[in-house]
Amino acid sequence: MQFPQYLQTKVHQTRLHFFSLVMPHNNGKRSQVLHQTGDKKTQLIPPWTQIMEEVKLITKIAGPTALTGLILYSRSVISMLFIGFLGELELAAASLSVGFANITGYSIITGLSMGMEPICGQAFGARKWSLMAVTLQRTVLILLFSCFPLVILWLSMEKLLLWCGQDPNVVSIASIYLAYSVPDLFAQAFLQPLRIYLRAQGVTLPLTAFASIALMLHIPINFLLVVRMDLGIKGAALASVWTSYNLVFMLIMYIFSHPAAHNSTFQEITLECLTGWRTILGLAIPSCFSVCLEWWWYEFMIILCGLLPNPKPKVAAMGVLIQTTSLLYILPSSISFAVSTRVSNELGANMPRKARRVAVVAFSMSILLGVFSMMFAFAVSSTWGKMFTKERDILNLTSSVLPIIGLCELFNCPQTTGCGVLRGCARPSLGANVNLGAFYLLGMPLAVLLAFYLGCGFMGLWLGLLAAEVCCLLSMAFVILQTDWSVEAKRACKLIGADVDITT
Repeated sequence: MQFPQYLQTKVHQTRLHFFSLVMPHNNGKRSQVLHQTGDKKTQLIPPWTQIMEEVKLITKIAGPTALTGLILYSRSVISMLFIGFLGELELAAASLSVGFANITGYSIITGLSMGMEPICGQAFGARKWSLMAVTLQRTVLILLFSCFPLVILWLSMEKLLLWCGQDPNVVSIASIYLAYSVPDLFAQAFLQPLRIYLRAQGVTLPLTAFASIALMLHIPINFLLVVRMDLGIKGAALASVWTSYNLVFMLIMYIFSHPAAHNSTFQEITLECLTGWRTILGLAIPSCFSVCLEWWWYEFMIILCGLLPNPKPKVAAMGVLIQTTSLLYILPSSISFAVSTRVSNELGANMPRKARRVAVVAFSMSILLGVFSMMFAFAVSSTWGKMFTKERDILNLTSSVLPIIGLCELFNCPQTTGCGVLRGCARPSLGANVNLGAFYLLGMPLAVLLAFYLGCGFMGLWLGLLAAEVCCLLSMAFVILQTDWSVEAKRACKLIGADVDITT
């Protein structure tokens, strides 16, 4: 039906007035998000076709990322299988070494690398290819410098763990495994930034393919070093190092040989990478803090578990359950990486309302994923532990706690997505503060109270985690609901130095 011209104008003005009322206000002024040059056609409530289009875009990044996570998870399982053939002492030593490496090394490298995530994502949205390349170079340099104090710490592992009262025989072998794993730190200093650099461009399938190739090579490499050359625990560590460098080499070859992966800018290392570290460190340090808070929680859980009565089956059950949560975490973390990429891309392209749509769609997806994870944990609660052990005490503990883990995942999936939204907005400090408050100011004291003072024991530790997840989700939801996306688009343009005029 066609209206007369004067009525069409009146209807258009009425629509604009309505949207100015329902949109968030900024310093008492009506929000002009609808009038932004890059975002004219985005509606307040997007049609179903746009929602499904965003679901496809998120899935396109999250799907291969999740598959890559499963492949890398399988790599660690293969390593442990080969170490298990060496004996119980070697397996215990490797487990201790890996835990120490995660706390003091890999968590720090992974966290620091995330400082480049919003910069590269927003630069890609603004089509500032050179900024992406120099950010990659700066991050690699920062991580390489960070490796040196971590190496000193790793080489001092034996003295530290003996001081903590660990078994001398286990510590002796664990220190050997960690010493031969030192080159892997430097491999991660390249691998983590390369993954983020490609993911910021939506390039994820090549990483999955290369990870698959590296996994297939990982088995014969382990056989060669551990079995044929009889290097034992040293060979297992070197096999993991070798596999990491294989993956780094393949990614570098892909970036230099595939124009779409470097956009004709990554030709050589420039002196510009030696300057401008303040901005990236301002994002990297709080990102590192946030990641470490999350990773360290489970290590503290194991320590607390060892203080409970009859700790042996409880520590074993805790190990099984932590492996389970690590497996379940792959999917929500993949959505988190995807939403971080999509939000940063849209903000860099001066599309604040599209960035808001990404956040809403991703949250909806993560809620559905949380329900699925909860149902899965409930369904396998009585049988899951049998994959790991036949000990009745351990099976009883795992079956009683898996429903709680299911509830944790119900809240963990959307809160992990919320972390991705904040990273895409270049607000990692806020995410770190939320994690600190939820996990360590609420969750940890409550876990101690329930486990040691209110008689909940082993289950009380996990109830503390559940409380932390609920608090974290509520805090994330509040922060994101209060987000002014036009302001975030302004911040993105300032961060990447884009010459874009955003009217507010």
